[in-house]
Amino acid sequence: MLYQLDSTRPLQELEQRLQESAARHQFGVLAIHDLRETMKKKGLDLAMECRIYEVCNPFQAKKALEADPAISTALPCRISIYGSGDRYTLATIRPTELMKGFSNAGIAAVAREVEAVMIEMIEETARK
Repeated sequence: MLYQLDSTRPLQELEQRLQESAARHQFGVLAIHDLRETMKKKGLDLAMECRIYEVCNPFQAKKALEADPAISTALPCRISIYGSGDRYTLATIRPTELMKGFSNAGIAAVAREVEAVMIEMIEETARK
C-alpha cells in the first residue's frame, strides 16, 4: 500500500530536492503541512518532524476527474517526510492501491503513470 524510502539527508535538503523534483516532473506543490508546528500551536509536542506535501499534476488530475468525479476525494496526492536527526523517511500511498477503492477500471492507467512519477520523485529526493 505504501511506498517508503529512507534517507540520511538533512530535512531542509530533502524539502528543497522534493520541490525541485516535483517541478521537473510537472507536479505543483499545492501545500505543505508541518504537523509538528500545527500540533505545537495546539499545545501538543510531536517529537519528530512530519511534513506532508500535497502534490498535483494538473493534466493527470483532469484525466482522473473526468473518469470519475468522486476521485476528487483522493486528490491531491501526498508525499510525507518524517523522522528526526539524521534519518528521515519519504512515503506515499501508492495511487494504484488508492484507486482500487473506486469502481472505474479506466483510471488504473492514470494511477500507474502517476505512481511511477511519484516513486521517481521520491527516489530523486532521497538518493540522487
